[in-house]
Amino acid sequence: MGKRELFSDLERLIKDFKSNGYKVDVKETKSKGDRCDSTLILKAVKSGFSTLYLSIMPDLQGKRRASIIRVSDGSIIERFMHVKVPPREDDDIVCPNFLELKWAYGCPFNCAYCYLQGTLRLLPTKKKPVAKDLRKVRRQLVSFLRAPLREPELLNAGELCDSLMFEETYYSITENILPLFGDATINSVGHKVLLVTKSDKIKHLLEGGSPKTTIVSFSINAENAFKVWEKGTAHPHSRIKAAEDLQNAGFEVRVRIDPIIPFPQAAWRSEYYELIDRIFNSLHPSRITLGTLRGLRATIREAKDKTWTIFVESPSKWGLKAKYETRYEIYKAILSYLSKEYGYKDVALCKEDVQMWQSLKLNWKNCKCNCI
Repeated sequence: MGKRELFSDLERLIKDFKSNGYKVDVKETKSKGDRCDSTLILKAVKSGFSTLYLSIMPDLQGKRRASIIRVSDGSIIERFMHVKVPPREDDDIVCPNFLELKWAYGCPFNCAYCYLQGTLRLLPTKKKPVAKDLRKVRRQLVSFLRAPLREPELLNAGELCDSLMFEETYYSITENILPLFGDATINSVGHKVLLVTKSDKIKHLLEGGSPKTTIVSFSINAENAFKVWEKGTAHPHSRIKAAEDLQNAGFEVRVRIDPIIPFPQAAWRSEYYELIDRIFNSLHPSRITLGTLRGLRATIREAKDKTWTIFVESPSKWGLKAKYETRYEIYKAILSYLSKEYGYKDVALCKEDVQMWQSLKLNWKNCKCNCI
């Protein structure tokens, strides 16, 4: 989109907001350098609604459009902008600017490698599950859903928590948040919510979920990796059964095989091939995202069980990782098996660099990963 088209699009957006009763202010702010495409910030204010902030954001292909960057103070809805988009160097991380729905934080499970150990380290509750004020969550979410936007967005409700950790409690996401997405009088644009989980608690989802506006992504690992480093999570077979049941009920289901850990050394390939066979014998994921261990400095420092860190030794722009050659070997093996055995190619990489995408002959500019 050229400058003329971009500003024309911006003018249409401002007109849409004003015709829906918003007061719109446009101001320039300090540049965020590589992580922000524009210094223009649109502030949309309407009585009874939370304030919306928009800016001109690029996608991985470099195409730019005006998008929501946060609602109010960004504590509930905020765009993930921690990497350069689009990436410019071979070692830049490929990761789109997706929207986070930060309705809760923490996790009841005890995955040894969990990045929340570092991310939430300064909170008094650490990574203990905490739900935010539901009235505030609903107010800001409704303000977003009612905004006169022209294109639907996917809101990731599992970046800072396990999305299903409060099921069967007062704070259930199925009971409190999904109905807002499913209500066409509120969500006329058709935004969707992404649930990310290692749980198998899907009873409420099956009974009262909103398949048309809810995508469920299961993180699933090979059995030995699960036994050693994913304490407290649902068994991989149980997650696969939950994924199958949800897909049969009409939900879009995605799968994350992440982190892939080359353990045990002599048998890791067969273990992950077996996992893939079990997945495809039960369902057909709409997309699969692959990843390997990522050891951010704070994660490693805060981790109680550091046995997994023997697999990360090479610095990257997203923490320590396995050596490039090891990661390439892992991805190549899984991609080849998916293609050869199932003709499956809807695969992306998580937090990997441009060079890895290109070496594997994957098109990072057309990335369709878990979060978008």
